[in-house]
Amino acid sequence: MQNQFSRTEMLIGAENVVKLQKAKVALFGIGGVGTYALEALCRAGIGAFVLVDKDEVEITNLNRQLIATQETIGQPKVKVAQKRILEINPTAKVEIFQEFFGPESVGILDDTVDYVVDCVDTVTAKIELVMRANALHIPIISSMGTGNKLDPTKFEVTDLYKTSVCPLAKVMRKELKARNIKNLKVVYSKEEPIRTESQVMRKCFFCAICGRLSFSR
Repeated sequence: MQNQFSRTEMLIGAENVVKLQKAKVALFGIGGVGTYALEALCRAGIGAFVLVDKDEVEITNLNRQLIATQETIGQPKVKVAQKRILEINPTAKVEIFQEFFGPESVGILDDTVDYVVDCVDTVTAKIELVMRANALHIPIISSMGTGNKLDPTKFEVTDLYKTSVCPLAKVMRKELKARNIKNLKVVYSKEEPIRTESQVMRKCFFCAICGRLSFSR
């Protein structure tokens, strides 16, 4: 008898489908990277989620963020994401935290989590996530900078200390090396960032407001 994970089972086997259903993933940052990562995890059959993001859906999110529609503008991202997950898989368990994650955050990450997906933008939050995951012995993957980039073929999954080009990865390498973190799985792009006209005028090539598209996040 077929079910929504029948095709998944054909590929990875029933035993591994059960493993996914028993897994709990904490995802930080429900944005251009986070929404697509979350969609893939949900459709793969992950059974429990912890979602963390302070923001609400904005009109500028429509060009790239999966949960952003005209209807969801102004709604908390974690609540929109929770609703979408449950519409796809009603048996999933979804815990949400509408807050910025940082050193002061409590009660979010614990040893019940099997995997951490870091899709946040700030260095402070990324470092804190890596440190906590490391202390709890939880595997983590961290996304690096993708602003002002166009070529999706330049993405790589590698160790942080093998990265190049990416300004965010450079900062993370320095900060984590100082904290004696010897490895970190990351997704990053080897593409050189495009210098937009507005950035040239401000002489700023590493700022929070960058150009982005759906296929470059």
